Amino acid sequence: MEDLRQQLKDIKTQLRLSMNGAVSQSMREKGLVYKLNFGVELPRIKEIAARYEKSHGLAQALWKEDIRECKILAGLLQPVETFCPEIADIWVEDIRNVEIAEQTSMNLFQHLPYAPSKSFQWIADEREYVQVCGFLTIARLLLKKGDMEERVENEFLDQAVCAFLSGSYHVRNAVAAALRRFMSHSDGHAFAVCRRVEGMEASASEAEQLLYEWVKAETAGV
Repeated sequence: MEDLRQQLKDIKTQLRLSMNGAVSQSMREKGLVYKLNFGVELPRIKEIAARYEKSHGLAQALWKEDIRECKILAGLLQPVETFCPEIADIWVEDIRNVEIAEQTSMNLFQHLPYAPSKSFQWIADEREYVQVCGFLTIARLLLKKGDMEERVENEFLDQAVCAFLSGSYHVRNAVAAALRRFMSHSDGHAFAVCRRVEGMEASASEAEQLLYEWVKAETAGV
């Protein structure tokens, strides 16, 4: 326990020494609000993470700190083997902005053995950042393995269209990331998405028109 406290103290010291007020201010202006943000750039955060062995205790302690850099470090230092689905849900429920959603999905969530089933559970949730994490994780999984079983594919497309039409700006961006990966896998995938939106061109719904135009733009060169 003393070891853990010392590691946490050392990490915070390194973060303070790497503070960048201009980056922190720029993030605030872009709407990325944290209780505490040292403005440390991502390559530097990864350098700090590389000095430590992956540790469940250290990652959990870092995640509990309401500090931007500590949350990113937590995702980098959490071992996959000890990160059970219940803790994954707790972390996702604690995410409050898109940067932490992106970083944690990339550094940790996509590597979980239960990531495919858990990400589908998250995209069916109504909470904004739970959905965002779900779609971002699916986008990462599709990058590694672009195919899905037909039943899973239909569920994904149903949820993606629904979330795009009813979701926030960040949800739409996450959906777009996942759909882009899905469509780039094959002409068949691109066609499946086109079929979903073909009746939206003249829709009275602004969201449906937006989705139609986005798909049209994405498939323009296909």
